[in-house]
Amino acid sequence: MARDSRDSLLGEFPIDTGSAMIEADPYGGNRYILKVNGVPSSHVDLDDPTYLDFEYMRWMEPIFTFGFPASDFDGRARKLRVLHLGGGGCSMARWVAASYENARQVVVELDAKLAELVRTSFDVPRAPLVRLRVGDAGQVLPTLSDDSRDVIIRDVFAGSATPRELTTVDYARHAQRVLDGGGVYIMNCGDTADLAGAKAEAATLLEVFEHVAMIADPPMLKGRRYGNIVFLASDEPLTLGAAFERNLRTAPLPAQLVSGASVQRFAAGASPILPQA
Repeated sequence: MARDSRDSLLGEFPIDTGSAMIEADPYGGNRYILKVNGVPSSHVDLDDPTYLDFEYMRWMEPIFTFGFPASDFDGRARKLRVLHLGGGGCSMARWVAASYENARQVVVELDAKLAELVRTSFDVPRAPLVRLRVGDAGQVLPTLSDDSRDVIIRDVFAGSATPRELTTVDYARHAQRVLDGGGVYIMNCGDTADLAGAKAEAATLLEVFEHVAMIADPPMLKGRRYGNIVFLASDEPLTLGAAFERNLRTAPLPAQLVSGASVQRFAAGASPILPQA
């Protein structure tokens, strides 16, 4: 349950990995920004869980709505099963819970105190709808059952980078194993203008999955700035359709879908990421 008043939500809170700050959205509403060790981590609208503020999450949204239509999941015989590697403010988990009846979600969060702060502050649905599992995403994924998830989202950062062990070929193979038929592995990759990290991640996914695509705004793909690239990987064709691409082009920050041979060209010269010896 959320705290009683807007003011009581705000402030700095000790967590296991440092400190978390909850700030009011300067544009008003019942909206908040969660910062972890000074870095913006999540944006949450307590009145409307379907509102997503971060651009890369807005790009993820149509992956669900076009790739996994809510009409395909009745919430009884068929429930959407989502694994979130990285918790933050649970913005995407709240969105899925509001968009899919009786969806089953697990959110893996390393920091126990942060998980509790988010649970009590941001109206995150309780288990079995959303289960917050405290643990290291690098260690949790290999323990999960085969064919047990429809969607896996990797959104884990230590500072501005994803820990290396979550970017390797071996880790991608675990994601492939845990996904059910038709499942999609979604990764948020933050990178600098040289795109070296994104190219290595693309090469890694191409080593494991039959189909790989990328979503980003054109300046990012041209190496003009730091930003986010959302990767999609599956062993079945990513048939999202023309309406999906129109949705990306008309987003507040327009983005484009790159797929097929274009991803291979993007990754040319990069090597898949292997576990460190």
